[in-house]
This record gives sequence, structure tokens and C-alpha cells, in this order.
Amino acid sequence: MNFVVNFENLTHKTIGIARKAGAYIRQQRESFSMQSVETKGLHDFVSYVDKTAEKMIVEALSGLLPDAGFIAEENTASRRADIYNWVIDPLDGTTNFIHGVPIFSVSIALMEHQEVVIGVVYEINLDECYYAWKGSAAYRDGKIIRVSDAAKVADSLLVTGFPYTDYGKLQPYLRMFEHFLRNSHGVRRLGSAAADLAWMACGRFDAFYEYGLKPWDVAAGALIVQQAGGRITDFDSGNNYIFGAELVASNGKIHEELMQIVGKYFPAKEKDKE
Repeated sequence: MNFVVNFENLTHKTIGIARKAGAYIRQQRESFSMQSVETKGLHDFVSYVDKTAEKMIVEALSGLLPDAGFIAEENTASRRADIYNWVIDPLDGTTNFIHGVPIFSVSIALMEHQEVVIGVVYEINLDECYYAWKGSAAYRDGKIIRVSDAAKVADSLLVTGFPYTDYGKLQPYLRMFEHFLRNSHGVRRLGSAAADLAWMACGRFDAFYEYGLKPWDVAAGALIVQQAGGRITDFDSGNNYIFGAELVASNGKIHEELMQIVGKYFPAKEKDKE
């Protein structure tokens, strides 16, 4: 791949692809039956909707960057490339979808080597598209968005998720959850990490944290949060949040306080033993 990629132009084309996949998912929800659900693992579900949406996205993206590889949840495309790789979750919030709970998203990111350079999250039910590219502002449907101005955890509304397969850290996680419940405006659980991050980027939430995450859950949303003025780290205050399965995102103003609390329940020395 020896040409210069215009990330802004590519982002807007990606938005169209995400919206098209979202329209398909929305239409399928009207007649969806639980009989169509398959189980990939413990509490890990998939259906023909996830698979078909991913194939639609992969085919469309392949026409934009023919030499790019893919990191995709349903593994409909598994080729990795040296420079550019798309990171795709065709339906983030599958459990919500199959039960008819109206929070689920399409998440598409593009990585250049190890850096996320494009992020698009389309929350299907509210018909809201969040996006950013390297060096841009963050946007929701063409309007610039920014993270909140909350200055301390006590004045913040947090959002999180719970693991559905890895319960090895559940007890300290629940103790940390209780701490945040007692010392903030509350903690929400939407069921779509992509939506969590997008809604944090526009100031609806002040922080998001979770473990057990996959790259396709967070790659797009992480860039959007950062371009909206937020900060993201792993549980050790490091940068291994795309592939490291742990993420703390905030408006930046409360990040140090958040990390002190996270460190209390997940000290590095305990994590190293796992």
C-alpha cells in the first residue's frame, strides 16, 4: 500500500457502511426469533444477524482499502495486514439485541500499525453516529462533541459492563463497583461498550471502566473519546487498552482520582499473579 490515505474521506465512507449495516440490523430485529440464536461460549451469543452484518461490512470496507486486513468479532474475515487493519464489531450488544433491549451498536475502527486512526460507532436505536479520525475533533452526526466538565468522581455518572466469561476478577470488581455506587452519582450498565464510550465522549457519562474487553469492543470508541478531549488507559495507567482487555476512560479531569480507586482494588502486584 503505497498511497496516502485520506482519513477524513475514508471516515465518511465508513459512516455510510455502518449506517447500512445498522439499517439491516434494525429491520431484522422486527422479526427476530430466539430460535436463531447460537452459543459461542458461556453467555456468548451470536445469530445470523451478526454474521450477515459483518459480511456486509467486510465486503464494503474491502472496496475502500483492498490491501487492509481485518480483526472481526465473528471472524468472517481473518486476514491480517502489515499496515492497515479494520477492527469490526458488527453488533455490539448482541444480548440486548436478541432480547429486544434497544441499545446496540455497529463499531468500526481502522488501525495503522498499532494506532487507531478512524473510529465510527453507530448506535442503531437512537440513529446516532459518532466518529473521529486521526487529528480531528469528535462528532455526532456532524456536530462537534466534547467530554463532560465533571471535576471529581463524587459529581460523576459512571458506566460499566460486567464480564460474561472471565469471572476470575469478579470479586474485586464488585467491591470496586460498590465503591463507585456509594461515591458517585451512580453507575449504569448499557450492555454495549461501544455505546458506553460514545455516550461518554458526548458528556452523557463522565467515565467508563471494564475488564474482559475485546479490541472490537473498544477500538472505535476509544479514539472518539480521545478526540473529544477524554483520556483512556488500562487498569495500570498504561496504554495497553485495545488488546489488554482492561480499560478506564474518563473526561480527563477525574482520571487520576479514578486510577487511585482502581489501583486500590486492582493493584499491579495482584494482577501480575493472575
